[in-house]
Amino acid sequence: MSIPAFLKLVEIQTKIASVFPFIIGTLFAVYQYDLFNWENTLIFFGSMLIFDLTTTAINNYMDYRKATNNHDYDYRTTSNVIGQERISEKTVIITIFVMFLIATGLGVWLVVETDLLVLLVGFVCFCIGILYTFGPVPLSRMPLGEIFSGVTMGFGIVFLAIYVNAYDAGIANLIWSGEWVTVKVNIIEVIRIAVVSLPCIFTIANIMLANNICDLEEDIRNHRYTLPYYISKKYAVILFNALYYASFAAIIVSVIIGFLSPIMLVTLLAIIPVFKNLQKFNAEQIKAKTFVISIKNFVVMNSAIVVCLAASLIFKYI
Repeated sequence: MSIPAFLKLVEIQTKIASVFPFIIGTLFAVYQYDLFNWENTLIFFGSMLIFDLTTTAINNYMDYRKATNNHDYDYRTTSNVIGQERISEKTVIITIFVMFLIATGLGVWLVVETDLLVLLVGFVCFCIGILYTFGPVPLSRMPLGEIFSGVTMGFGIVFLAIYVNAYDAGIANLIWSGEWVTVKVNIIEVIRIAVVSLPCIFTIANIMLANNICDLEEDIRNHRYTLPYYISKKYAVILFNALYYASFAAIIVSVIIGFLSPIMLVTLLAIIPVFKNLQKFNAEQIKAKTFVISIKNFVVMNSAIVVCLAASLIFKYI
């Protein structure tokens, strides 16, 4: 398998959806807890990214296997071509298993370097990632996909990026002693992380929502009944808009209650390009033309958050 074919199989262009929560979580760990562990951060980044590649590859492979219209998918020797190269099912399956084993190995290493809570949270995210694409009724084929993708990546990655740096800062602990397993959670700190991660949750959920809106008719033909099918395309588009405005509202609330620096209010300038992009999406929902708007808005909003978080750090230590 060539590199271009592999990158297409794992949809490398979509990995930005996991990189931004990682950066935001890492910056917030330094801002809020004054802690940064470069070794744990690198291990987590590798495990997170490779697992993301794995779930995408599984998703594409399972979509092909379940599709009634084989021409929509191109991961078998007997049908279509990826990057001018034919890829056999055997090659795809081996690639998936190798990536899975590497991601698991890095995850175990990270647990050794931190504590068992990383294992618990990582296991939950792992199960959701697998069930998202695998099984008789994957989450991606249900009206729950937006919720699970948004929370798992938007909150899960942010939380773990913070925790691997600040696992001994009193956020939470999982202690296994003899026959007892004790979980201790600092509710305020978890709420703080949850509120700060809301823009990530909403903008990631919107990537999937935009995809499902644009693919509604095709998904129905392939017996894939996603959220827009149940609430109608009209209300799905309304929800798509509302989640962006809720992201800005979450930033304002975070500043008001002291979870974030007032510098973060500068991110509100991103409303201008986001609003312009929404007008284009509201006018037409065509995969080839307007799906990319969800990616653009995700990048605009989260880039603004990253820049302002970095600025908050600078001003904090001046």
